[in-house]
This record gives sequence, C-alpha cells and structure tokens, in this order.
Amino acid sequence: MSPIRQHEALAQAYDGITAVVAPLDDTGLQRPTRCRGWLVADLLFHVLCDAQRALVALASPAPGPADVDDVSYWRAFTPDDDAAGAAHAWWARRSAAAFDRPTGIVRIWSDTAPAAVRAAAAADPDGYVTTQGHVLRVPDLLATLTTEAVVHHLDLVVDLPDAPLPAADPTRVAVTTMDGLLSDDAVRPAGWDDHEYLLKATGRVPLTDRDRVELGEAAGWFPLMG
Repeated sequence: MSPIRQHEALAQAYDGITAVVAPLDDTGLQRPTRCRGWLVADLLFHVLCDAQRALVALASPAPGPADVDDVSYWRAFTPDDDAAGAAHAWWARRSAAAFDRPTGIVRIWSDTAPAAVRAAAAADPDGYVTTQGHVLRVPDLLATLTTEAVVHHLDLVVDLPDAPLPAADPTRVAVTTMDGLLSDDAVRPAGWDDHEYLLKATGRVPLTDRDRVELGEAAGWFPLMG
C-alpha cells in the first residue's frame, strides 16, 4: 500500500464533503446529521471553521519541537466533555442560522476548502505550525484536519442515502488515527469495515455485545474520540 501524501488526503476529504453538500438545496441542507441537534448546514459551518483554522495555522509557522502529534492531539478533546460540546454546538447552530439561506454556507465552503488545500500543498512538510495552543508538524496538522473531515462526512450523510462516502485515502488517515488511540494490545473486530470502525470509535454507533466480547478490556476505551 503506497504512502499517503497528507495534503492530497486532505484535498480528497474536502472534495468529498463538497460532493455531498453542493447538490443540496436549502431544504436538503436542513436534513439531520449524526451530530445531535445539528442540521447539515450547522455541521457544514463547523467544518468550514476547521478549513478557516487550517488557513490560519498554515500561515502561523512556529519553531519546533512539536508538543503533540496527529494522535496525541486528540487526547485533549475528551469524549465525555458534554458541557464544552453543548456550548460549541449552540454557537455553531446560531452562527449557521445567521445566514439568509443555508446555501450561503456552501458558497463560502466552496471557496475556503480549496484555499486551505492549496495552502497545505504549499506548506513545508518539514515545518511546524501552531493551532489551538499546540505546535504540530505540518503533516500531523493535515492528518488531524483529514480525520475530522472524514468523521463529519459520515455524520453528514446519515439522512442522505444517495450521497457519496469518504474516499479511500482520507479514510485510511482517519483509521490510522483511531488505531493510534486504541490500546496497543487491542485489535478491532474483524467484521468491522473502516467506516463502521470510525463510527464506533467516535461513539456515533454504540458497541454491540459481540463487539465488547471481541474487544475485551479494550471496549472500555470506547469512544476513542468524540
């Protein structure tokens, strides 16, 4: 299996989200997602904020060394931090609602996501950047952005059965992240495909009794991230 170039994986991840939302009208953008209380437009606004953060981070070089990598970065975002999650969800919903029409968010996303990808492609892969109080290597930053985009892509399509799923390369990036967060001694159940693994690792889909038997003590690690 060939190595993944992180900026190309990010490009595919963002292109995948665009392929989901671009065909939708205002009604379609108000369909539910896997994120409790969030419509497609609300979640797209959240991912738009990530693309904007990517632009800022890639223009914010920092001296090394990094204090987190593409896996340890996620350990600061605990899945059981309900208060912080609810506050952000409420802010995102109100911000998305400020647009005259949900399609306005799609237009800004369609400008911002490619700009973030171009900045990622131009960034020094040996460089460091700062974001959210951390210093990361550029490839690790791009991996975190890709992982979040893939997970939210799966969130977006829960009520859109004809929408495309995330592409293979960005999905591999997200799966590698989950593998890093999982116990070293644990092996994911053989029956899980990559998308099921991501949904269960992030708590979108609960573990079954059979899952818990197969995971053993590692079941207590789930969800691996929120």
